[in-house]
Amino acid sequence: MTSIVKEKTQQAVSILNELDVDVWLTFVRETTAGGDPVLPLIYGRDLTWQSALILSRTGERIAIVGFFEENTAVRTEAYDRVIPYNQSIKPALVDILAELDPKTVAVNYSEDDVYADGLGHGLFKVLHGYLDNTPYQNRMGSAQKIISALRGRKTKTEVKLIRAAIQTTDEIYASIFKAVKAGMSEAQIASLMHQEVISRGLETAWELDHCPTVNAGPASPAGHVSPTALELEPGHLLHFDFGVRQDGYCSDIQRLAYLPSNAQPVPPEGMVKAFQTVVQAIGRAVEAIRPGVTGVEIDAIARGTITKAGYEEFKHATGHQVGRETHDGGGIIGPLWERYGDTPNWALEAGQVYTIEPSIIDPEFGVVALEEMILVTPDGAEYLSTPQKELILLKP
Repeated sequence: MTSIVKEKTQQAVSILNELDVDVWLTFVRETTAGGDPVLPLIYGRDLTWQSALILSRTGERIAIVGFFEENTAVRTEAYDRVIPYNQSIKPALVDILAELDPKTVAVNYSEDDVYADGLGHGLFKVLHGYLDNTPYQNRMGSAQKIISALRGRKTKTEVKLIRAAIQTTDEIYASIFKAVKAGMSEAQIASLMHQEVISRGLETAWELDHCPTVNAGPASPAGHVSPTALELEPGHLLHFDFGVRQDGYCSDIQRLAYLPSNAQPVPPEGMVKAFQTVVQAIGRAVEAIRPGVTGVEIDAIARGTITKAGYEEFKHATGHQVGRETHDGGGIIGPLWERYGDTPNWALEAGQVYTIEPSIIDPEFGVVALEEMILVTPDGAEYLSTPQKELILLKP
């Protein structure tokens, strides 16, 4: 973890220069009560007393922390100066800002990106009060662009860790496809996957009760729901949405399988059509990805492929960023719906990892959805997951 924190704090300095921001100030307190989401990237530990992590475009990396956390801050090896305090952080904070004398001070609030909104309103008021009678009180602005770039632009180490999480996910899927049998309930299938995760000493990528989501046949409820007592029957389509959290980084992959029946030893034509439409939507979206293209443009390609084939528009974004979380903030590949704010208009950047996950809810077959993970490269996009191009056939 220390190596990633060092990489990300160094990366942050270059982002500050790119965005013409003098100082980025992360101000926190008692982070076990709801810490700033950026902390795992720039500190890697919890903090107890009020603390200030200050990064300057000139390269200074300064941590002002409580006396009892000085040693831990030093051991991150990410900060050139660690300044401990006892009674109040204010004198050291004001002195450091006066020394750096920034014209712009970015702090962690955002209207659009939850992962850039770590500075609560109450703590903002505390910080604002500390900077009273200084010029820096009125120089504060949002760190949204800094944090979005920092979370989104994965380092080589981060990409390696995401690849490893994907590999583990593939292994678990392969094991489950061999074990699934007719008559198993969705909940029983999910339990098998949980055993695979636990045996590896890992965690699911999101809440255990609906990771995986398992949909057996057309009666299964779609969405972020817990697996039910519905049983897998011959002729059913079986859908999974699943990922693992491994070494701090996540995977998020959806897969589709078919359980043959005597009457339908191969998938029916309508099922194949829906499946291939989803495959085509993913392929077209990935082909169009390159740095500078907006999320709404890519979403329109995937969404249009689905609707032009005669299916209803899916009720979610085409894709989201993945990293330390499965929904990792920043820009999305989605439509201009009010709930997404401005994030669909944000340009894709090299180093970002996205899911591509169009879907069809077919009344005859159920959830027809796939989810692949891609890395935005300087010239386009690279699949991190191996794209599913054919329905997986389960043993009857």
